[in-house]
Amino acid sequence: MSCRRLLSLALILAVFTLPALAVAPGSPAPDFKGTDSNGVQHSLSQYKGKFVVLEWANKGCPYDQKHYLSGSMANLQKEWTAKGVIWLSVISSAPGEQGYVTPAEENTYLKTMHAAPTAVLLDPTGAIGRLYEAKTTPHMFVIDPAGKLIYQGAIDNKPTTDQADLKGADNYLNNALNAAMAGKPVAVESTRPYGCSVKYAH
Repeated sequence: MSCRRLLSLALILAVFTLPALAVAPGSPAPDFKGTDSNGVQHSLSQYKGKFVVLEWANKGCPYDQKHYLSGSMANLQKEWTAKGVIWLSVISSAPGEQGYVTPAEENTYLKTMHAAPTAVLLDPTGAIGRLYEAKTTPHMFVIDPAGKLIYQGAIDNKPTTDQADLKGADNYLNNALNAAMAGKPVAVESTRPYGCSVKYAH
């Protein structure tokens, strides 16, 4: 076999073996069903026609604590839900792992943090998390009214646990929602998420 054919074969294999996002920006976001901390079932399809934010959370993670203890996450939730955005926090921590909570524990935490998502989906089997390949807490996804993913990745450009870094951070979530709601293209559709790894069941 010629060197050129070997190179072509190697390139083809590389293309097919490169890791790819399960949900790439621009593609339809996969539907899911999940039960929230109040026992209510939610599906992505029921929110067609609205912007949806998915936020992977873990109250034991210091990166997540940065956004919750500062009030930053609660403020974002209140700001965007007031504008009609559906905000679903998702907890994919397995039983016995960091961040796992019972429904009652999560509802207490929400009150303590003055958090205001539309709902918190408890995903102890990791089914929703694996569907979206959620990697960290936080890991953010934004879905447009047509059901298309328009952003996935970090919440901002300051991958630290320091609350002081929230000041002056470039918030990718805000940027995506502001642009999309104004009918403009999202400038940054994908970034590398930062935080603690999602504590999936083994």
